[in-house]
Amino acid sequence: MPQEIFEVHSPLQEGDRHILVCQNTSCREKQAAAVLAAFKATTLPASIKVYPSNCQGQCSIAATVRIVPDETWYCRVLPEDVSTLSAAIAKGEIIREKLNPRIHRYY
Repeated sequence: MPQEIFEVHSPLQEGDRHILVCQNTSCREKQAAAVLAAFKATTLPASIKVYPSNCQGQCSIAATVRIVPDETWYCRVLPEDVSTLSAAIAKGEIIREKLNPRIHRYY
C-alpha cells in the first residue's frame, strides 16, 4: 500500500535539511518506494528528515529526490544509491553523477 503523501509543514531551523522522495506514479514505477524505505532505514543526523512527496515534475528521469532548503535535485535514484547520497547529504556535499541535469545545468 502506498505511503500517505503530505505536505511538509515542519519549519526548517539553521542547518536542517529535508529529503523529499517523490512517490507519484512515474517515480513509483522506478522503485521510489524502495528508495524512500532505504532513506528511512539509514541513520541520519537529527537535523535531516525524510518525507514522501507528491510529484516533483521530473517524471521522465524518475525516481526524483529533492533536498531542501539546498534545492539539490537528484534523478534516476535507485535504492543502491541511497547510502552514498545519505553520506553526502549529511556532510553537505553533492553527488554530481546523480544531479538532475535539467535543474543543475552548470555542474
